[in-house]
Amino acid sequence: MFVASTAQADANHEVTNESGIKADQKRQNLIREGSPRLYNTYPAPLAYDAPAPSPMFLMFARSYAVISLGFLILASIGTSEAGDWPLPRADLASTGAVTTELPDDLSVIWEFKADEAIEATPVIVDDTVYLADATGTLYAVDAKLGTEKWRLTTELGFTTGPAVQDGLLVIGDLDGIVYAVDAASGKERWKAVTKAEISGSASFDRDHALITSQDGNLYAFSLADGKLVWTYETQDQVRCSPTIAGDRTFLGGCDGKLHSVNLKDGKSMSEPLPLGGPTGSTPAVQGTKAFLPIMDGAVIAFDWETNKELWRYEDEERAQEYRSSPAVKDDLVIVSSQNKQVDALNTETGKRVWRHTLRRRADASPIIAGNDCWIAATDGRLLRLSLIDGTEKWQYEINGQFLASPAIANDRLYVADDKGIVRCFGKP
Repeated sequence: MFVASTAQADANHEVTNESGIKADQKRQNLIREGSPRLYNTYPAPLAYDAPAPSPMFLMFARSYAVISLGFLILASIGTSEAGDWPLPRADLASTGAVTTELPDDLSVIWEFKADEAIEATPVIVDDTVYLADATGTLYAVDAKLGTEKWRLTTELGFTTGPAVQDGLLVIGDLDGIVYAVDAASGKERWKAVTKAEISGSASFDRDHALITSQDGNLYAFSLADGKLVWTYETQDQVRCSPTIAGDRTFLGGCDGKLHSVNLKDGKSMSEPLPLGGPTGSTPAVQGTKAFLPIMDGAVIAFDWETNKELWRYEDEERAQEYRSSPAVKDDLVIVSSQNKQVDALNTETGKRVWRHTLRRRADASPIIAGNDCWIAATDGRLLRLSLIDGTEKWQYEINGQFLASPAIANDRLYVADDKGIVRCFGKP
C-alpha cells in the first residue's frame, strides 16, 4: 500500500513557498539569531495615477523585452536550471542541488518497472530518464509518459548511475568495465576497462570522460573512442565520483586524503590534504569551498584554491558515520549519517543550524530543490524537509526501500526503489 500525507508544521516553523525571498530571509534569521520566531514584512505598494505611455515608449519596451529574453535564454543554457539532471549529483560540482521549487501538491504521475532492483540515481536529459539496474540493464524512459524508449543488457550489474553529456551515456559496472552508449538509440559506442569495481558515476571535462575505480585510480578516457588519455593513482580504493571545479577535479579516497588533480594532464595540483579517515563520499563544491564527510564521523570544509582546511564538524554527543554525499546550496550544507541524523551545517562556520531525526537511516544522499531538502530512506519513506528549519512538510511511503537519491527536472521528481520501480512525481 502506498501512503501519501502532508506533515502539519508547528506554527512557529510554518514554511511559505510563495516567495523564495521570504524563505531565504527566514533561513538567514535562523542562522544569525537562532530563534524560531521569524517575521517577513513588506510595505504595501503605492498607488498613483500615471499618464498613458506613448507609442514610441511601447515600441522601445517591446524591443528591450525581446533582447532581455534572449540574454536570459543564453544564460540558462548548460545549467541545471534548464531542466536537466545529467549527473547523479546534479552537476559537475556535485552540489546535489537545483533552484527548482517543486509544487506543494505532488502526486505519482507514472510508474515504470525495471527487471531488477535499482540502487542508483536516475538522470534526466532532454525529456528522457536514464536508469541502470543491479543486474546490468540500462533503460531509457520517456520522462513525461513513463514509457520505455530502449534498453541495453550488459554482462554484469551497476551500483552507480549513468552520466550523460552531448548525446553520450557513460557508466561503469561491478567488473570495472566502462560503457559508452548512444543516448538516443541505446547502441554501444565503445568500452574501456579498469582493474576493479566502479562505484562512482562518471563526470566530464570537455572531450574526456572521468571515472574512478576501486583499483585506486582515476581514469580519463576520450569521449570519441574510449582511448585512455591519462591516469591518476591514489594509495587505496576510490569509490566517489569525480567533482570538478575550475581546472581541476577532486577525489576523496579510502586512503584518507582529498586529492586535487589537474584536468589537463592528470597530475596532482597540490599535496593531498589529510582527512583523518577514509571516505567513499563525493565532495560537493560551491565557490572556492569543497565539503566532504568521512566515515569516521566528521564533515570537513576546504578552501580548494589555498589547499587549506576551513572547519571540521563533529557531533559532540554521539559520533556519526557518513557514507553518503553532501548537498550544498547558499549558506547550508546537508549531510545524512548512518545514525539516522540529517544535519544542516552553516557553510561559513560549520555550526549546526538544524537536525532532523529519521526513523531509519538513509543510505541515499540528500538533495536540495529550491527551499526543500529531499531524503529517500531505507524504511521506504520519501521525505520533503524544509531547508529553513528541517521540519517535515510532506512524505510518501512505499512497501520497500529507497537506496538511491531522487533526481529533479522540469518540475518533476524521479526516484527508484529496491524493487526496480521508478516513480515520477509531479503536479496532478
